[in-house]
Amino acid sequence: MSSVKKGDKLNLLRETEVISVPFGLTISLPEGEEVEIMQAKGSTVSVGHQGRMYMIEGINLDALGLPSLKQPKLAKGASNEQIMDFAWDQLRTCFDPEIPVNIVDLGLVYDMKIVDLIDGRKMLNIKMTLTAPGCGMGEVIAADARRKLLGAEDLSSVNTEIVFNPPWSRQMMSEDAQLELGMF
Repeated sequence: MSSVKKGDKLNLLRETEVISVPFGLTISLPEGEEVEIMQAKGSTVSVGHQGRMYMIEGINLDALGLPSLKQPKLAKGASNEQIMDFAWDQLRTCFDPEIPVNIVDLGLVYDMKIVDLIDGRKMLNIKMTLTAPGCGMGEVIAADARRKLLGAEDLSSVNTEIVFNPPWSRQMMSEDAQLELGMF
């Protein structure tokens, strides 16, 4: 999304569903409303509008004059290793709309396992946390992850469990994430 940068002001080209940050509620902003780009990372854009922050998902980026993003795909017949590689890659495109670091480098993903079901289907179980227990964006981030991961045709379901043990701390972040946020 190099065509937009922080501080750019754009008018919505159509009525657009947005997710309020940090509450996670979906509302619609009318066509023509001016928004200011706060962050454009992964497959979402965070915008400011009338003193509030909202997240616009990739499927709605055309409302900003950007190409809408399609769901990533992994062809049927992929090995468990290929599915895991795909899953980690997709999770690296999921961002907290207030933090310019993906959820993997932020240290929010604690565990991920493929479960082979008796009927031959596969389920992906993910344990993840939030930077703060009261964060209203947890379910929004988890839903973004599930939607992207279901692009692996061999996965029949993705279960995201939000846990708080152990509690998240900045030591769980990658060195790159700490550098990005100026925490060194």
